[in-house]
Amino acid sequence: MKTLEIIGFKRANLGKQQSKELRNESYVPGVLYGGGEQVHFYAPVILFRDLIYTPEVHEVDLNIEGTHYRAILQDAQYHPVNEMLLHVDFLELQDDKPVKIDVPVKFVGNSPGVMAGGKLVTKLRAIKIKALPANLPDFVEVNISELELGKSIKVSRIKPENYEILTNPSAPIATVTIPRALKSAQAEEARGGKK
Repeated sequence: MKTLEIIGFKRANLGKQQSKELRNESYVPGVLYGGGEQVHFYAPVILFRDLIYTPEVHEVDLNIEGTHYRAILQDAQYHPVNEMLLHVDFLELQDDKPVKIDVPVKFVGNSPGVMAGGKLVTKLRAIKIKALPANLPDFVEVNISELELGKSIKVSRIKPENYEILTNPSAPIATVTIPRALKSAQAEEARGGKK
């Protein structure tokens, strides 16, 4: 898993007014929990760009006034209108404590359904897993080399390695849809075959 450093500063006042002032100065208030005590901090909003606007999962080296914490992003809250980042929650990683996290899906192989003219439609971009920090994968591999036209591949087809899958096993990850032109050609073929 890739590591990203975020440098922050401890917060003395935790009120709404100070949070608003921090946001106006391009900082994001946040909290780190899961360790011995909660740590309230703020960090420059620019440092979150590579963490939030990517499908990849990162371990964060949270540097708060010289004290380093290993963490993962648990939650991010945004403004409902302008989508400005308002608040972040981090979970401190401990080697002996499993964590729950959404990991992106990566497709491998060539789908026969796509090669026959179908379209691969992604239903799930990430899968929730539970694992010890040392076993957290960068992505979950999904083999689509047997995915035919009109068929789906479900979460239950994934074979977990050193982690537990928490997403519903019957949830579809991807489907190969049949385009309208191909459907009408198949219907025409079926009608022609009956004569």
